[in-house]
Amino acid sequence: MEELFKGVIGFQLNHAIMFIVAFILIYLAIVKEYEPMLLLPIGFGAIMANIPFSSAIGHDGFLTVLYEFGIKTELFPILIFIAVGAMIDFSPLFQNPFMLFFGAAAQFGIFATMMVSLLLGFDLKEAASIGIIGAADGPTSIYVASKFAENLLAPISVAAYSYMSLVPIIQPPVIRMLTSRSERLIRMQHHDVKVPKPVKILFPIVITITAGIIAPIGVALVGALMFGNLIRECGVLDRLSLSAQNELANLVTLLLGITIGSTMSAERFIQIDTLMIMSMGLVAFIFDTAGGVLFAKFINLFLKHKINPMVGAAGISAFPMSARVIHKMALKEDPTNFILMQSVSANVAGQLGSIVAGGLLLALVPALLLQ
Repeated sequence: MEELFKGVIGFQLNHAIMFIVAFILIYLAIVKEYEPMLLLPIGFGAIMANIPFSSAIGHDGFLTVLYEFGIKTELFPILIFIAVGAMIDFSPLFQNPFMLFFGAAAQFGIFATMMVSLLLGFDLKEAASIGIIGAADGPTSIYVASKFAENLLAPISVAAYSYMSLVPIIQPPVIRMLTSRSERLIRMQHHDVKVPKPVKILFPIVITITAGIIAPIGVALVGALMFGNLIRECGVLDRLSLSAQNELANLVTLLLGITIGSTMSAERFIQIDTLMIMSMGLVAFIFDTAGGVLFAKFINLFLKHKINPMVGAAGISAFPMSARVIHKMALKEDPTNFILMQSVSANVAGQLGSIVAGGLLLALVPALLLQ
């Protein structure tokens, strides 16, 4: 009889708190449609993990098996990168190569948040893992956290995906605060140049070799993304490309979400560190947005044909959500001002920038600790 009711007997207040957190994530996914493919599995995984004596977690629990198999080995994030690479068309970036700078500038939030985290008492590896939330790229955040701060994986993952889903809420007020209406009305020239197929094929190969030589530890991240893109662009693997974009992306996203949710046990999640990480995640996204906008305003001082500063904010890696947000803001200011292609170019550059930043952190942090 005691075995029958041990779940009821073991239920505590902290379990109820985690149920509320899980319900909020599920609400955001279903009602608000904020990243439903991730927030709903994460929320439900958290429910299963916080039922006392749950058979879903523990030595033989299927969620723990998925964690050991897919997260600890970094397999799930790598597979997601293959799928994302197959989804991305780099053509807008080829047509607007200058946008690469915004992909770099919008990573400012990573390093600013990392510095703040160090001041708050986190060690270097933990600070790097918290800072990478500013990559606005869930798989990168998971990959770096699993390498450097596995104990913080749950709050870092939840913060990364939650704030990615809240980009339409976070970015507009920051942009409006840093720009004037006349700046938001700036029209930009779009160079509609046909990109040769050999360029599209060579691009992922060259990027993998170049980035890999600079930061070999980041080859898994960059290589997986570029491999997916090569499948897309080569023209002879259409079925594999579609499978990567659909079946692979959907299946791994499902497993990744519910597995991340299973790490949100009350004992690990209800801590002061969690609140600090969630706060730092918001700071990272704000700094990312501000960094891109301010960089655009700065280079406008030297350009004859001005850049709409809002495009700088699209340099974060929340693809393609940030590009859509910027485009809608421009249309709201002037219904005839179309800056979607420029925003997509910056957004694609941000996808590359976030992965390169993650690779640099993976290379530099261990080196600094050896000093």
